[in-house]
Amino acid sequence: MESRTRSLLKAISWRITATLTTMIIAYMITDKLDTAIAIGSIEFVLKFAIYYLHERAWLKVTLGRPQAAQVSKT
Repeated sequence: MESRTRSLLKAISWRITATLTTMIIAYMITDKLDTAIAIGSIEFVLKFAIYYLHERAWLKVTLGRPQAAQVSKT
């Protein structure tokens, strides 16, 4: 099971990568740096929160996760 800190660090690193990509695309389309930064900023905050919640929710899903071996008490 992953710690909350690890999930948080993964979310931050992914959001930085994805937001820079969004900002580059927004700049290429609009040719306006301030618009690209505004779009990237909004996208960063919203998707950061959504990703973190998604990551934590999946920790509760057992589908596809290996079962722990049971120890018999004999």
